[in-house]
Amino acid sequence: MPKIFEYLGILIFFYSNEHEPIHVHAKMGEYESKAEFYLSNGLITEIRITNIKGVKSLRGSELKNFKIFLEHFADRIVEKWIDYFVYHKNVEFERINKKIK
Repeated sequence: MPKIFEYLGILIFFYSNEHEPIHVHAKMGEYESKAEFYLSNGLITEIRITNIKGVKSLRGSELKNFKIFLEHFADRIVEKWIDYFVYHKNVEFERINKKIK
């Protein structure tokens, strides 16, 4: 399970056996959500946050912080996903403790 970011206590990661569409999981405590990235001509055209069956979804300020994080780091998430699953490279973990405005 490659951990790629931590933002204000929210762990953002991939599972090792992921599938398309490109997506990332966000977990805080017992809550977890998934963000799917849709691309066209190499550009992100849409990000959808979805629930995971059988798991309580992020909510409130954690969900809001996850959305803000995605707005600022979507390109880097996609880059890390491609590096890990396509090129089989290790991806670096980054911790961000300052709130994005």
